[in-house]
Formats: sequence, structure tokens, C-alpha cells
Amino acid sequence: METEALENKKPERLWNAQYWKVMTSNFLLFFAFYLLTPLLPIYLDRQFAADKDMIGLVLSGYVVATFLIRPFSGFIVDSFNRKKVLMVCFFTFFICFFGYVGAGTLLMFAIVRTMHGIPFGAATVANSTVAIDVLPSSRRAEGLGFYGLSNNLAMAIAPSAGIYIYNITDNFNLLFWISLIIALIGFICSTTVKIPPRELVKNKPKLDLDHFFLTKAWLMAVNVCLFGLCWGVMSNYVALFGQKELGITDGTGIFFAILSCGLVLSRLTGHKALRQGKMTDNCAQGVILSLLGYTLFALTINEYTFYASALLIGLGNGRMYPAFLNMFVKVARHDQRGTANSSILISWDFGMGLGILFGGVIAEYISFRAAFWLTAAVQFSGTLLFLCSTRYFYRKRALPD
Repeated sequence: METEALENKKPERLWNAQYWKVMTSNFLLFFAFYLLTPLLPIYLDRQFAADKDMIGLVLSGYVVATFLIRPFSGFIVDSFNRKKVLMVCFFTFFICFFGYVGAGTLLMFAIVRTMHGIPFGAATVANSTVAIDVLPSSRRAEGLGFYGLSNNLAMAIAPSAGIYIYNITDNFNLLFWISLIIALIGFICSTTVKIPPRELVKNKPKLDLDHFFLTKAWLMAVNVCLFGLCWGVMSNYVALFGQKELGITDGTGIFFAILSCGLVLSRLTGHKALRQGKMTDNCAQGVILSLLGYTLFALTINEYTFYASALLIGLGNGRMYPAFLNMFVKVARHDQRGTANSSILISWDFGMGLGILFGGVIAEYISFRAAFWLTAAVQFSGTLLFLCSTRYFYRKRALPD
């Protein structure tokens, strides 16, 4: 009896085979997409002679599409077979990469980029909800923290890899094909995931806004939106900024590599706090580190401050984002996991879209420096909002396990 009791107290296994598959497919999904992200402004400038505000308009299209589809994605993932939803969305995401190869005009490219946001938005919601399903309940908070690392790491490493390949080959079409192949591998990986059987909820309450957006988390959503705006400006314009204002032609890859190191280090040192339920403490540390990073980025005068800002932003986002993801899940009912996932992603993408759009306009009519000072100011506002209000808002609404 004592032996059985001791065995029951052993922590459930976090790194199971299905969790690895979900993590891998998520990493490949984001890697394929963000391999192109920092280079698309350069591609549009070189291939179509687009000015900065037009580049911002074209690149913000996918965010608008993603933003529009995600509320419905959460509802669909909560209402239908998640494995089938994931496979359909991931396959469509893969197919869309063919459009970049064939887009011969700026209008066609804008259409392809915008349409690509639909399967990307749906697949990310489906995959993250599947991750919750394959995680043991006792390790869910910790597991979601590591799961978030898969997309954050991809968003940091992929641009670095893309810039490196471009500097060697000077060939955008090669990058489009590489992204397509990576997306295909990710799709194949997603088809092998085995999800525990789940009873679809019958006799759901009357259709309302909570089926599409987690209204209980509205203030957290506002906060995430502000932080997404900062990431949108930084990640999309850092390559052009480095080239045109700092004279760094091949150092943007190093910037994203350092950023990814910060993300990994932050997740490795913060996962125990998430397991212990210290969501708001983790998040507070993250938003403050990010504020220091974005401020230093706006102040950048040489390569040293440029790279130091990357490390701080990585450390900050590595703490902040998984904490917010857990907070959204904690205020949602069990039948709202898809909605919780879509809600945080909607908030992040809406902020990113605003960042890409306004960042391009401000860079065109004022300067890149002004755009990055806006980023620092928005991060400061978001930090104040979290420390003074959002963390208390969450504590009042968190549901028991």
C-alpha cells in the first residue's frame, strides 16, 4: 500500500511522445512562416520598388486575415474533431507557399500574403489546443511554458537562418521553396499525433461572444496586444534598420540568434515558477526585462547596444508570453481551451498588425528611430498596465484546477 501511495505521488511524465510531436510540428509551422519575415521588406523593396508605407500595408495583410479567422478557429477547435481540424489547416498552410513562388506583381503578392494568414491563424490555434490535450493536467502550466518556446524559438531562429541563406545565395525563390518543404515536414509530423479521446460537448449554451473570444480575459488581451505591437515593429523592420541606419549588412542574423538564446535561457530558468503557479511573478519579470530591451533598442548607437537589446528582449518575452498563455487557460472553462488559445493569439496578432502598419508609416515619414521609440513607449504603457492592474484582474478570475 505504501509503495502504491509513493508511486501515485510521482509526477506525471511531461515529455511524452505526443507532446514532442506537437512541439515539433508547431516549431516547423512557425519556422516555415518566419523564415521569410525579416526579408520580405527587402524583397518588396528590391522586387517591386515598394516604399516603406506600402511595405507596411502589404505585410500587415496576413495579420488582418489571421486576426479575422482566429475567433472562428477557437470555436471550431472546441466543437469538432481537433486532429482533423489541425490536419486540414496545416495542409492548407503548406499549399499557400506555392503562391509566393508564382506571385509576379505586388498586388498578387499582397493577396497571397493576406490569404496565407487564414490557415496560419487556424493551424496555430488548433495545434496549441492539441498541446493542452496531450499534456498531463499536473504538468500543464509547465508544459505550456515549454510549448510556447517552440514558436518563440522558431520566430527567433528562423529569421536568422533566412538572412544567412539570403546573404549566401541572394535568392528569394530558394527561401520560398525551403519554407514550403519545412511546412510539408511539419504537416506530416502533425498527422502522427495521437490525441486522447474527447467527448464533444453537447447541448452547449446559446451561441454568444464567449464562443469566439474569452471576454473574461479582456484586460489581459489589451495587455498582450500592446506587447504584440512592440514585437511587430521590431521583428519586421530590424533588418532594414540595421542596413540603412547602422550599416550592419550581415548582423541581423546574429541579432535573432542572440534573441533566441535569451528566449531559451528564460524558459529554462522560469519553468519551475510556472509549475508552482507563479504566473504573475514570471510575467512581471518578463515585461520589465522587455521594457529595458526595447528602450535600449531605440537608443541603439552601435553593434554592442544592438545585440544587448536582443538579449534583453529575448529574456523578457521568454518569461512574459508563456505566463500570459497560462493565465488565459486558467480563466477559461475546460470546454473553452480553443477559445482561450485563439484569444491570446488574436490579441498578439492584432498588436503585431498595428505594429507592422504604423511602424512602416512612421519609418517612411519620420524615421526608423521614431518607430522604435514608439515601441519603447508602448512597452512602457503595457508594463504599467500589467503591474498596476492586469495581474490583480487575473487573480480575481483564475479558476481552480
